[in-house]
Amino acid sequence: MRILKNKIDYILKHNTLIQCLYKSLMSFFFRLIGKFISIDEKLILFNAHGRKYNDSPREIFEYMLEEKRFLEFKFVWALDNPEEYAIPRCSKVKMDTMKYFITALKAKYWISCVNIERGLHFKKDKTIYLNTWHGIPLKLIGNAVRGREDFDFSKIDIFCYSSEYEKEIYKRDFKVLEDNLILTGLPRNDELYHVSDMQIAEYKKILNIPNNRKVILYAPTWRDSKDNGKTYSIEPPLDFSYWLKELGDEYVILLRTHAYTNQIKGVNFNDFVRDFSDYHHINHLLIIADILISDYSATIFDYSILEKPIICFGYDYNNYFKERGFYIDLEEGLPSGVLKSQEEVIEKIKSLDYELECKKVAVFKRKYVTVGGNATEKCVKALNI
Repeated sequence: MRILKNKIDYILKHNTLIQCLYKSLMSFFFRLIGKFISIDEKLILFNAHGRKYNDSPREIFEYMLEEKRFLEFKFVWALDNPEEYAIPRCSKVKMDTMKYFITALKAKYWISCVNIERGLHFKKDKTIYLNTWHGIPLKLIGNAVRGREDFDFSKIDIFCYSSEYEKEIYKRDFKVLEDNLILTGLPRNDELYHVSDMQIAEYKKILNIPNNRKVILYAPTWRDSKDNGKTYSIEPPLDFSYWLKELGDEYVILLRTHAYTNQIKGVNFNDFVRDFSDYHHINHLLIIADILISDYSATIFDYSILEKPIICFGYDYNNYFKERGFYIDLEEGLPSGVLKSQEEVIEKIKSLDYELECKKVAVFKRKYVTVGGNATEKCVKALNI
């Protein structure tokens, strides 16, 4: 079923005619039946990609659970596999089912980091829609992507951003209205502003990371499917036996793939290289990591909050730039530029001036992540409930 869904998603993304027909017909259908469905003033619908119970909507949901004013509210989480999650005080609904869309039409409040409408347009005027988004954009998004002109988030009532850099992108490429943008930061990143040594020790213990090893977090972004949506795989040109020889006495590597990635090729996991792609809370990994290695992922911005070294391993940088494009000149704009081979990356790690790299990341952070630490509270306040 997942493979079939991936193929359908791929076709909708890559065939403009089918995409337009699907969106027009389904949007009309749900707007029509919405006329016969009353809004429940006490119903809040959450989703976060559908794949997991996480990201900023989870932070907002758990904040609401602690607030007395939400005792009478009904919460619904939309998930691809709802049976896999035990979530307190809420109902669950399977993503992209008729029940999901009917729930969306009933709910007074939508809270998402992606798109409640699933690319359609059926939001009622009385529905309040809060979208936190899921990361500060590094690669082109929305209508800036070649062949896409269909993004229109002008009906979103509250849209979060972290800096002027990000604000202009959402206005231009998502068509978010300026009056609906609020400077909050990402709720999921609030924790990163309040890290203690005790937390680091606790998370290392939970994750079974030896105290005598430094931690490298490798968090690459996703790559488009090469088999018409059957898989979304990555195959980084890395020989981790070579890494073990060069760095094994001092480091351990944690691998965290993007939510869209469903296959990792060419990597054998062991005590030196560990797979944390399914771990529920990426912040724990960011907090214990001494160095982040990524490529074109928004995780770079998240990690910059901690002001620790960031390495961009862009082994396919030239192709990715041509096919997708970036908002920033990565070779000039990132703290350490772009390294294109594993040999360069290992040499960078071995010769790292840690204090200097931390200072460079702090400068980067001040430019691109200007606020944060209490985004969850700001988001809930903006709902005006």
